[in-house]
Amino acid sequence: MDGIIATVVIIALAIPIAIISLIVGHGNLRKRISDSEFEIKKLQSKLNALDELYRRQKSPKPSEAQAVDGEPAQEADKPQEELQAEEAVTLAEAAPEKVIKAKDPVTSSVPKVPPAIKTPKVAETPTAFDQTMGRFGAWLQQNWFYAVSAASLALAGIFLVQYGMENGLLPPKARVAAGLAFGAALIGVGEFIRRRFGDDVQSTTAYLPSVFSGAGIVTLFGAILSARMLYDLIGGGASMVGMVAVALLAVVLGWLHGPLLVAVGVIGAYGAPFMLADSQADASPLFGYFAVVAALGLAVDTIRRWGWISALTLMLAYGMGFLIVLGGSAAQWSGQLYFAILPMLAILIPARSLSPDHAGPPAVLGLLDRATLGAKDRGVAWPSFPTLLAFTSVAASCFILLTIWKTGEAELWLSMGLLAVMGVLLISWSDKAPALQDAALLPPIALLLSVFAQSENASETYRNFLRTYSENPEADFPWVITILVAIGVGISILGLWRALRGGQFAVPWAAFACVYAPAMAIVLEMGWQPADVIGAYPWALHAAALAATMSLFAERLARRDAEQRLRVSFAMMSALSCMSFAFVIVLSSVALTVALAVTVVAAAALDRLWKLPTLGIYIAVGVVTVGYRLVVDPGLRFGIDGPLPSVLLAYGGSLAAFLAALWLLRPLVRPTAQVMLDSAVWSTAGLTISLLLLRWIENAIGVSYMDTHWSFGLHAAIWMGLALAQVQRADAGTSKILTKLRWGLAALFGVFGGGALFAALTAGNPLLNKSLPNQVFGPVLVNTLAAAYLVPAAVLLLGAWRLTQIDRRLRVAFATIGGSVAVIWALMVIRHFWQGGLSMSLRYGISQPEQYTYTIVLLVAGAGLFYQSLARRSPMLRKAGLVVIGLAVAKVFLIDISDLDGLTRIFSLLVLGLSLAGLAWLNRWAQERDREEGGAPPPPSPPALPDEDQDSLAP
Repeated sequence: MDGIIATVVIIALAIPIAIISLIVGHGNLRKRISDSEFEIKKLQSKLNALDELYRRQKSPKPSEAQAVDGEPAQEADKPQEELQAEEAVTLAEAAPEKVIKAKDPVTSSVPKVPPAIKTPKVAETPTAFDQTMGRFGAWLQQNWFYAVSAASLALAGIFLVQYGMENGLLPPKARVAAGLAFGAALIGVGEFIRRRFGDDVQSTTAYLPSVFSGAGIVTLFGAILSARMLYDLIGGGASMVGMVAVALLAVVLGWLHGPLLVAVGVIGAYGAPFMLADSQADASPLFGYFAVVAALGLAVDTIRRWGWISALTLMLAYGMGFLIVLGGSAAQWSGQLYFAILPMLAILIPARSLSPDHAGPPAVLGLLDRATLGAKDRGVAWPSFPTLLAFTSVAASCFILLTIWKTGEAELWLSMGLLAVMGVLLISWSDKAPALQDAALLPPIALLLSVFAQSENASETYRNFLRTYSENPEADFPWVITILVAIGVGISILGLWRALRGGQFAVPWAAFACVYAPAMAIVLEMGWQPADVIGAYPWALHAAALAATMSLFAERLARRDAEQRLRVSFAMMSALSCMSFAFVIVLSSVALTVALAVTVVAAAALDRLWKLPTLGIYIAVGVVTVGYRLVVDPGLRFGIDGPLPSVLLAYGGSLAAFLAALWLLRPLVRPTAQVMLDSAVWSTAGLTISLLLLRWIENAIGVSYMDTHWSFGLHAAIWMGLALAQVQRADAGTSKILTKLRWGLAALFGVFGGGALFAALTAGNPLLNKSLPNQVFGPVLVNTLAAAYLVPAAVLLLGAWRLTQIDRRLRVAFATIGGSVAVIWALMVIRHFWQGGLSMSLRYGISQPEQYTYTIVLLVAGAGLFYQSLARRSPMLRKAGLVVIGLAVAKVFLIDISDLDGLTRIFSLLVLGLSLAGLAWLNRWAQERDREEGGAPPPPSPPALPDEDQDSLAP
């Protein structure tokens, strides 16, 4: 069994040791860089020599010039030769791989840059990681035995302590002493080889000192652990002192031997406890031991700047600690403390200070910048390695503290407390470490998730809260909710302190401060529902206290920001939201709707008073929220069936609030908020009128009918009004995504409205259905026909008139549909006048007076269009009038002649003839007038001479 364990451990340790040995390639890389620098200097010297040759040849001797050109040198040629020589040197310096084109004045040849100074073309090269992995693979093929040797020696030392002399030849103290002696001997051998034969890459003893010394460090760690956990020879304090001493020794040796020794020591130190069989049931002391080893690895990095040592250390620290937790052999509180300490070590040790100074971009922002930059700009905003290390460590600890501790009230509170402490420390530290801004947000966010998860997982703390009064009505007030809200307020206050400190991230920290405490209350409301346990009013007092706190935030920020009121707007929006939250808790459905609308008025008033344009966001959200309550929850059903006073308060109060807010914003330039309020005013007004008409009709009839022409028509007016409101808001200058969403909602509402209007024209049409619910109720003009057809037609026509910013074709469509429905309503009014509400169906036929009325109406409509065409000088209206008159003529000759008789027929034809004659004359007169005017005034003619004929002046 021991052999199997040893084999598994060798394999497990050989892999990370091999990865660690990447540092060996670092030595080769340094050598290659040194060689490259030497070649660069060599290239520079050659270019200098070329430049010196150029200067010597700048003024050739007359005899040399004659030998080359066959004639004396000309002074005029010198400037050209000098220019060519300068171009040659410039090309050699800028691109030595190119041929210098300048003509040599001595040899009359074209000299070329020597091949030694040519450089290859710039091309995409493998990344540093790929290069390192390639070098590591080649190194491992030749030197794999070093890794296996280190693992074997380390295991030999551990097994010497654990299994050596198991027959009782040596007592436990002797075994531990033998292990210590063996570890010291291995370190001594390694140090002797390093001093005597060297440890550089070119020496024959390369890597051997690191192998022996690293195995010795692992053996020392194993001996101390055995003395504590196997044989209980020393206490926890002594074992910790011993491990710290070994860690310091490893740091010193790592400085002398290089990173391979540190890697071997760190891996062996983390692997040693798992080689110690028959360990005590409580593995809690291992967390302290792992923390010391983590500090060791990070300390080496902070001295020698071997970043991969820190990455390896933290990876093993989290991995081994997680294995201990999964094994269940350690107290939960010790593991929680361990995982909370690791990020502190990862932040402070590389910074060599109790206050970190991480510079550069934060991790998330840097990664996002890198993802959005082009390939040629990559690396510009890349976060530094310490920043990535700190962020990763904080994220890992938050994830573990959030997910792994699910039992025990004390452990849950410890987990939340540690997250809060981590958040406080990181927010404070980020003041001087700009790269830690996003890392500081992780613990507070994890705390919110932890609070919500307790309700989802039915934790002990959550169950105790729910049972507070169910088991004992006289129980004390449960302070758990108040404590959690207070923690949220404390973190928000710390965020405000960061915002007041100023700097690049002052605005985001102000937003965080104004959001976090209310977010804690919202999370509690969603998961814990405190009002069901402690009552609505006590819970609403918490929300009111948050509103007061946010108001104080606004006052503090206003003192600091002067005219720049962006951060003040955040606090005021938060205060208004907390007030709304309190209203949600204590008010009834109707009162809540009105209260939310009042907060919109308050936001508009604050904007007008203090010039807080960002409050437009709250106004927009408030309009949407109130609209949701009016349409969905409690919605239209409440508007139809609810008590009339409550309906008037909800809908009329919201309409009045929107009007007041729009009036308050009138002097300001707030396009988004004003468009939202303007559309809300029109849609809410139409919604209110439609609902009141529906209720009035049903009250007048005395019976509530479903699926009638008036119910279909009024619902069509409601949904089409909402659709037009979304169309108006779509061009309010918002984001493209929000614009598409609004157009999508407009299309959806339009489908609802169009479907209802189609039902009113078909299934609910009194002309096609003679059932009792589809009879027309009410007098002429003021009846259910107006509610069914005139109201939706007016909504569409009003939308076509007001929405001037949308596409003209869409406006024409609205006007065409609305006008057509209005014409249908007018024709149905005529039939209702002659037939009454009980005989609207076409099955009862059409009387002669009704037929004659249709003809007269068509003629009057045509005449009205003609009049408008004359008043507006519109050829289009004149053509429309001709079309209407043509319809009247067709009706008379195709329908009236056969249906009418007697004097009615004669009078109809007489009126038609006289009307057509008069309209023909008007049409002729209008055409002549337009022809004379020619569409534009004629150019002015010269004035005539007095008492003379102008023609006499013509040539």
